[in-house]
Amino acid sequence: QLQASGGGLVQAGDSLRLSCVASGRTFSSYAMGWFRQAPGKEREFVAAITWNVGTTYYADSMKGRFACSRDNAKNTVWLQMNSLKPEDTAVYYCASTKPWSTDYTSTVGYNYWGQGTLVTVSS
Repeated sequence: QLQASGGGLVQAGDSLRLSCVASGRTFSSYAMGWFRQAPGKEREFVAAITWNVGTTYYADSMKGRFACSRDNAKNTVWLQMNSLKPEDTAVYYCASTKPWSTDYTSTVGYNYWGQGTLVTVSS
């Protein structure tokens, strides 16, 4: 089970840190990802972090603004979002990859999803 939190209403240029706490599974053995879905749009990849050395991957539009980190001992992954823009408004989901999946940037690589947390960025 994955529980995402930390969303809210902010102004453009502000920062937010999302958290995702995992339970009921050895999530420390799986890569974790963040995706987002804006109204009327498909769910898109935001960031991912591998389970062992913590290699991170980002969508091009998030590079330099977002940072993904994890603490396996706490079963927690974070998404630090800086310099937020109105186009970042979406429901953000954390997810855990399928066993042995290295498809970090596509939803098909994941089989456990959190419930989502809403981020709204006003201009």
